[in-house]
Amino acid sequence: MTESNYIRQRDVRSEHGQSRDLSYPPLPEPLPVPVYDNHSHLEIADGENPLDYREHLDRAGAVGIRGAIQVGGDLATSRWSAEVAATEPRLLAAVAIHPNEAPNYEASGTLDDAIAEIDELASLPRVRAVGETGLDFFRTDEDGRAAQFRSFEAHIDIAKRHGIAMQIHDRNAHEEVIETLLQQGAPEKTVFHCFSGDAEMARACADQGWYLSFAGTVTFKNAANLREALVAAPRDRILVETDAPFLTPTPFRGRPNSPYLIPVTVRAMAEVLGADLAELCAQLAANTERVYGSWETDLQTAGGDG
Repeated sequence: MTESNYIRQRDVRSEHGQSRDLSYPPLPEPLPVPVYDNHSHLEIADGENPLDYREHLDRAGAVGIRGAIQVGGDLATSRWSAEVAATEPRLLAAVAIHPNEAPNYEASGTLDDAIAEIDELASLPRVRAVGETGLDFFRTDEDGRAAQFRSFEAHIDIAKRHGIAMQIHDRNAHEEVIETLLQQGAPEKTVFHCFSGDAEMARACADQGWYLSFAGTVTFKNAANLREALVAAPRDRILVETDAPFLTPTPFRGRPNSPYLIPVTVRAMAEVLGADLAELCAQLAANTERVYGSWETDLQTAGGDG
């Protein structure tokens, strides 16, 4: 992959405006049972020497990560995700207009066209989720929220019509996200990507049969609410993700993230739960396959149609 194949470059600064350590962390000890990265953005170049998606997945395979969900957030990244997943056996795709992008498409008069293309992409056999979609009241102000709601509702409909999972982006909008899901009728397989609620919200989501995906944030010192939520969640409703290249788990916080760092988060989860590591890995793998199906089906040969 050449650099031009990357969709975008991550800023070298942290969210606090400080320079980051741009070196990739070392490979962790492999997991005893393979698991999956439920949410990653491998189209984003990051670090001193950016890894292409094959390098990310090679490293991941070496430490017990069987595959990943490659997630789109606009038309360019959704097209890329679907295209790469079509021929890469270690990737499945999710496609969507991110809630922070919806107001931009709306302002240009192209939101309906963008949603229509997401609908088309969602019909592809290795696109197994609509995501990430939802609501974000942290980065979008009042003027953009109507577009977020309209886009979210349309994505819910797409996931249900195609019978695939939906990955929720929920930032500072817990009540509104849940209310929208209940009003519209959530897809059968609804996943809260990078779950950010508390134990009460975890129980409320579990009561609806929704899945909670925990990222490296569960390892952060100031994230007691996430650890409490993890304990409160039924074991058959939890998933694990990186959100690579973001949200790198402690002790590597701020450095480039990658699916190969999933073992750091899984070990932290096992410690919080007091769970046997191998049993937790087997549960996470089974949960993931229940949501997205098999990574081994519907592959195209390189150079084939589509």
